Amino acid sequence: MLDDQLKAQLAAYLERVQQPFELVASLDDSETSAQMHDLLKTIQSLRSDKISLRTDGSDARKPSFTLQRQGTATQLRFAGLPLGHEFTSLVLALLWTGGHPPKVEQDVIDQIKALDGDFNFEVYMSLSCHNCPDVVQALSLMA
Repeated sequence: MLDDQLKAQLAAYLERVQQPFELVASLDDSETSAQMHDLLKTIQSLRSDKISLRTDGSDARKPSFTLQRQGTATQLRFAGLPLGHEFTSLVLALLWTGGHPPKVEQDVIDQIKALDGDFNFEVYMSLSCHNCPDVVQALSLMA
């Protein structure tokens, strides 16, 4: 699914992961699920000391997967394959879930932390939308 050059670039980024986390896939018998499973196995293999993979997820949306850091209630879910211009959103979500700090001004982080309440963001994206990656990344940061 990922060519050798993209795997090498992703492996370099994943070296920045500091905290262990888990990819939990909810799959069915579709071709897209098989592709998602291959993508997740590739990601996990590039940093197996920090990233684990389970395929026993029970989410109603299939195929989908979550990124979950142990000891936190925060999780990010991707339904479908985050490829094309959404691949950057996946890479950033992997880094942030793994404890790599985002490149955002501290006052923005402070404003996000000051928000009161529990939030559940649900974002729909289109591979033809050029604004979607920015929205997905902003909400991933807030999560």
